Amino acid sequence: MITRVSKKIGKEELIIETGKLAKQADGAVLVTYGGTVVLVAVCVAPTVKEGQDFFPLTVDYREKTYAAGRIPGGFFKREGRQTEREILTSRLIDRPLRPLFPENYLNEVQITATTISVDGENMPDILAIIGASAALAISAIPFSKPVGGIRVGSKNGEFFLNPTFTDLETSDLDLVVAGTKDNITMIEAGAQELSEEDFLKAIEFGHAAIKEITALQADLVSKCGKKKQAVEPRTIDADIEKKAAQKVGKRFFDIFKLSTKDEKKKAREELYQEVLAQFDVKAEGFKESEVKHVFDGIEQQDVRALIVEQKKRPDGRKFDEIRKITCEVGLLPRTHGSSLFTRGETQSLGTATLGSGTDEQRIDALEGELFKRFMLHYNFPSFSVGETKPNRGPGRREVGHGALAERALKAVMPNQEEFPYTVRLVSEILESNGSSSMASVCAGTLALMDAGVPIHRPVSGIAMGLVTESKGWEILTDIAGIEDHLGDMDFKVAGTTEGITALQMDIKIEGVTSEILKKALADAKKARLKILETMLQTLPEVRKEVSQHAPRIITLQINPEKIGALIGPGGKMIKKIIAETGAKIDIDDDGKVHIATNDSQAAQAAIDQIEAITQEAQIGKIYQAKVKKIMAFGAFCEIMPGIEGLCHVSELSDGFVKKVEDHIKLGDVFPVKVIKIDDNGKISLSKKKALQEAQGSGVEH
Repeated sequence: MITRVSKKIGKEELIIETGKLAKQADGAVLVTYGGTVVLVAVCVAPTVKEGQDFFPLTVDYREKTYAAGRIPGGFFKREGRQTEREILTSRLIDRPLRPLFPENYLNEVQITATTISVDGENMPDILAIIGASAALAISAIPFSKPVGGIRVGSKNGEFFLNPTFTDLETSDLDLVVAGTKDNITMIEAGAQELSEEDFLKAIEFGHAAIKEITALQADLVSKCGKKKQAVEPRTIDADIEKKAAQKVGKRFFDIFKLSTKDEKKKAREELYQEVLAQFDVKAEGFKESEVKHVFDGIEQQDVRALIVEQKKRPDGRKFDEIRKITCEVGLLPRTHGSSLFTRGETQSLGTATLGSGTDEQRIDALEGELFKRFMLHYNFPSFSVGETKPNRGPGRREVGHGALAERALKAVMPNQEEFPYTVRLVSEILESNGSSSMASVCAGTLALMDAGVPIHRPVSGIAMGLVTESKGWEILTDIAGIEDHLGDMDFKVAGTTEGITALQMDIKIEGVTSEILKKALADAKKARLKILETMLQTLPEVRKEVSQHAPRIITLQINPEKIGALIGPGGKMIKKIIAETGAKIDIDDDGKVHIATNDSQAAQAAIDQIEAITQEAQIGKIYQAKVKKIMAFGAFCEIMPGIEGLCHVSELSDGFVKKVEDHIKLGDVFPVKVIKIDDNGKISLSKKKALQEAQGSGVEH
């Protein structure tokens, strides 16, 4: 039986339907908004794999090119591995849902979201979040409560729901917020330096719509929802709990006081081995995973008690204290810009590389071909946390962290008219104990400034944490790894002195209130401004010139009608100029020509050749003309390569000209003055006026 619910949200009707497609899945829904349609199906493994002690939730979001009536590019003509946008959307779906599964639920759950129709205006990622929640809600999978997702835009101080692709081009805000009817569970945002107060208003504006979306899902569940699977509580042998607690005692509090992450890690492992040594690990039925579970639980309990009850942090800092920060710039001799940002035991090496228009990234997206002039790539090698792992390229986490840092800096990047370069930033994480994405923002800012990129304002970032207990809650500034791992929230904020440029929130509990968000934003502002002060002590302003190793880009403006002549048949002419000069040359549709090279002579040679091909006659200017054709009424003369004009018989001489050939012959060269260019581009020349002007100035010919 097909079940359908709908409600107008923003400009369009939001429709959720089930019972027609993918009926063998544990839960499947079709979500429609305008002409954009996303199918989401969820499946669960019937049993837990032996020895598994974690919840394996997998989210796989895919965009089908047929959804936009297009055929994929490339050789194979079919969709391949996930694109960066598909990876980011998969994370966007995962993050608000994961906290709402029971703590002891370990059955593997897979969520598959597929965009099967797109209208080019309404974005599918929000529909995928809603669809994933609705599919889980109507299934037997023990998912606690529906989640709604919404995008909020802002223009002229007014917020609006679900901005289209077109709307986002002029919006000051791109905010995705997800949550239940009571609380917020996830935030992802980019902004043009929006204030903390406006951000809170935008989140609350979005939450009002989320309440309507979750009510719509509740209506769907009431009509066709399945009975939820019971989750058996995890039982641990009381002897294990007792012996582990006795052996650990208060020793975690001593471990917390150790100076470095490495010392703490070593002491923790030694304590764990002492706890494990109390048991016969070879005894029948013994499970080391139970000992580890109890041991981890004691550590978490002690950390949280230390913070909420004793008002202390594991490393002894105050709640609003930032770890020591050091900054360097210009440390790599051949890069265009470089920096090293170190905060506590987190370190990012930032490098900036400047390129020409040919270095832009081309993206084959559903809405058509896109180009990126600014890229930030984030790398997280295993040595940064003292581990050995194979390097198989960036994973979902690396893609997500890089996208967040890129969003934070994109807001202050100059436009193409101000700075006609393609810019690539790379953040190499060399150490990690705390937010490396926010370290990437700080290192990226310094690397851009070192490279001479005229950013509008410098950006800094900070990660905030949260610990909630029955006795209250505390916000932590600049969270270290243990506070992130055992805490309840990872709240990252980046911005300038004028406002926020990027924000991301993930939680491990069922939601956070406006009160918590307000406190986190206020503390984050103080911290990021303090970090910015330290950064600017190292490099107070953008360098006046780009690096000597970066290409110089010279921009010429030509008549767009001359673009064809400059390119030549099959690109023959422009390829010839590039081959002869060694310069990179990019041509915009509006007639802007960008010449990129480090060689000033090569640049001038390219300019000379381009001007020779594209220059146009100017009224009043004198040119050396060559006679190409003689007629009874005058002569056609070439004044520039490919440009001819008519020198009428009346303009050949001061006196009467009976016959043109008596005064000039084919191939003769003499000065002429351009006296007229009509609406059709026809040029009138005068030999006599050029001679009169030369005689008047005393110039001999």
